[in-house]
Amino acid sequence: MKTAEIRQRWLDFFGAREHTVVPSASLVSDDPSLLFTVAGMVPFVPYLTGVVPAPYPRATSVQKCIRTNDIEEVGKTPRHGTFFQMNGNFSFGDYFKEGAISYAWELLTSSELAGGYGFDPKDLWVTVYRDDDEAAALWRRIAGLPEERIQRLDKDTNYWSTGQPGPAGPCSEIFFDRGPAYGRDGGPATDDDRYVEIWNLVFMQYSVTNVRSKVDFDIVGELPKKNIDTGMGLERVAFLKQGVENMYEIDQVRPVLDRAAELSGRRYGANHEDDVRMRVVADHVRSSLILMSDGVSPSNEGRGYILRRLLRRSVRAMRLLGVEDATFPELFAASRDAMAESYPEVERDYGHISQLADNEEQTFLRTLAAGTTILDLALDDSKRAGRSSLPGDSAFLLHDTYGFPIDLTLEIAEESGLSVDRREFDRLMGEQRSRAKADAKSKKTQMADLTVYSGLRGKGETVFTGYTELQTESRVLGIIVDGVPVDRATTGQRAEVILAETALYAESGGQDADQGTIVGPGYDLDVIDVQKPVAGLISHTVDVVRGEVHVDAPATSIVDADYRRGARQAHSGTHIVHAALRQVLGDNAHQSGSFNKAGYLRLDFSWNQALSAETKTEIEEISNNAIRDNLEVTTREMPLDEAKALGAMALFGEKYGDTVRMVDIGGPWSRELCAGTHVATSAEIGMINLVSESSVGSTNRRVESLVGLEAFREFAAERALVSELTSSLKTPKDQLLTRVGELSASLKQAEKKIQSFQAQALQQRVPGLLERRVRRGALELVAEDLGTLDSADELRTLTTTVRERLAAEPAVVALTATVSGRPVVLVATTPSARDAGVKAGALVRTAAQVLGGGGGGKDDLAQGGGQDVTAIPAALQAIATQLPA
Repeated sequence: MKTAEIRQRWLDFFGAREHTVVPSASLVSDDPSLLFTVAGMVPFVPYLTGVVPAPYPRATSVQKCIRTNDIEEVGKTPRHGTFFQMNGNFSFGDYFKEGAISYAWELLTSSELAGGYGFDPKDLWVTVYRDDDEAAALWRRIAGLPEERIQRLDKDTNYWSTGQPGPAGPCSEIFFDRGPAYGRDGGPATDDDRYVEIWNLVFMQYSVTNVRSKVDFDIVGELPKKNIDTGMGLERVAFLKQGVENMYEIDQVRPVLDRAAELSGRRYGANHEDDVRMRVVADHVRSSLILMSDGVSPSNEGRGYILRRLLRRSVRAMRLLGVEDATFPELFAASRDAMAESYPEVERDYGHISQLADNEEQTFLRTLAAGTTILDLALDDSKRAGRSSLPGDSAFLLHDTYGFPIDLTLEIAEESGLSVDRREFDRLMGEQRSRAKADAKSKKTQMADLTVYSGLRGKGETVFTGYTELQTESRVLGIIVDGVPVDRATTGQRAEVILAETALYAESGGQDADQGTIVGPGYDLDVIDVQKPVAGLISHTVDVVRGEVHVDAPATSIVDADYRRGARQAHSGTHIVHAALRQVLGDNAHQSGSFNKAGYLRLDFSWNQALSAETKTEIEEISNNAIRDNLEVTTREMPLDEAKALGAMALFGEKYGDTVRMVDIGGPWSRELCAGTHVATSAEIGMINLVSESSVGSTNRRVESLVGLEAFREFAAERALVSELTSSLKTPKDQLLTRVGELSASLKQAEKKIQSFQAQALQQRVPGLLERRVRRGALELVAEDLGTLDSADELRTLTTTVRERLAAEPAVVALTATVSGRPVVLVATTPSARDAGVKAGALVRTAAQVLGGGGGGKDDLAQGGGQDVTAIPAALQAIATQLPA
């Protein structure tokens, strides 16, 4: 039975029984306390609580819902999904328990030919609240259920309340027994996956007050109008009726799963971890599709953040399946086709939905490429160091530099058995926010309140002479100290000095400020920075290293000739690299930002994919050929329109006046508007060495290069390294790569042998550990300190090996070791121990507190650590004490 048919049968059944069929509300809830519609009853809460009179006595709906509080369980259980559809029937002071139970039993057990779902009554169990004798009697009378298939449970599972004063009441749940192949006997009370809850009937019967918790309150009486709120999980019924193992295999979800399998080349059902990943993809893609069809867009906050997380978890799952290319165009199309019968809007709005999804995938693929590699290395380093957590600064680096979300870092770290130092991360985030606020007072604007410059600017523009000379005589127009105009500055003070003319270049157009000095009668000033605080005015931030400088004093600005030479090389080099990029990639590769200083250039350009090694080599070669050809560099000032008519490029982020300066290198080959300083011929640049290419946004790339002497030094260092390797390895240079490969292979082989020996040595310790186990109540306990080990991985291997030997018993394995001078603790539990309520994560946290550290993990395996090696015996004793006697 298709999911859409199950949905329609529900609506037809209750519609025929005088229920108003109410269309699904949006996933974006009207309730300000909710991000999303999380349950089928949410749109009806005003009616159920009596806040708003119900417009109908009874209603039915199939409501779209989103819940992400159990997102880590998606793919691991048969029934956890972030998007689900809740079939509901509601009575507002009309029918009550008898009607709700009668309708439920009729629809579930009627034959498919009669419009029902055709469940066999012998497969159904129910639960009721422990004191709800009325409901139990109705189930016996209406359904003919025997007493043993009506289980009475406590308030935590079978009593509904909002957690606030108001309506509340017992509930009754209907379960399907999947049979002994899926778990043990005992009914729903066993809380086993064998028994699948498919329908919950809430009997809003009482008014409660003095609410202390959702299960602790005072009942003050019965409601004057009793209500019914029921919910049947559409996906749960679908996987039962379709004869599949879980909700991910139903007809509305399976097509996405199958497409993920095809794209990855992996077979669903062959590997558990791969299966979980495919289910995650199938669930999250469907959830994202419906969210976007309801108007939610990816963002960094609120609903958009939840959507972004779903999309990014999907991307990451596909990468773990070995697929690094974009997959959303195919995955979302599959989900669209599967959901369109129930929700035609996903097909109608698919153009917009796919654009949002594809853009988000492309952006995150670039983020993952850098972030995941760095995170994996950081996690490995933490494990090797015996730490129980990833340092907060590592998580912050991923977030701040690579845009890697902290929740994904937390999730990946947990999968590796580590926590994250969230306190340190939050501290660094706080510092970053403080820096962001201080940015408004950075060197470009902090020099003083801009009104301070108005009088100085009124004396005329600062004349820049640095295009033609490196030393210019002038006079001091003004001095500013701590944002206040003064008439003089003395030795040891930092000040701003404004001259009538200057040879020192102020930072602009991507070129860093010149280095140099300002000298005059009786004083020397060391120039720290040169900026343009207001248009037409150049301000020099200086340290007074000798004497006293005063307003109207003669002043000579002197440029550091070596630095300027490097700066000119780098700026002209930036133009050459830009021209080379456009020659190789085409006109779409347009400069979007740059920075250059002596010996270094950085250029950002519009492009949406990484450059291949061959492309980078080609760009570098074209650039150096242009340098070799000694192209003439010319500058001309002309009207802006004339420069544009000649093909000069106006670059991103720059503002131009009516008259502009046009820089040509090799005539029209490189023609840009630019106010920077440049070489006279391209040969003066010397050399360009592209050292980096990276992403700086969803549609921009960045290349970085060393220039001139710095480029030569880099090549020289590489040559020296090669020379040293040829000498050390006694191998000719042309055979060096082969020799290094041979040595690498030999090293790997040796490491494997060492690991094998170490593994054998560890295995030899297992029998002794098993012999020394003790009985702790109903549990077997292995608790020992293993002394010093090379890595936490060794401890983990030994812990899980011992657990495997005890798998048939209720057992806890708690082992400690000293790794890199720090204590590490691993705890593993067997299935029957977990059934007894023993959780590895809780035990590790107890031990880690004793060790002066932290830790965490899952119920079956957890890892922790600390600072105090001497506390290891006490930590092991703390674990033993926590076990039931």
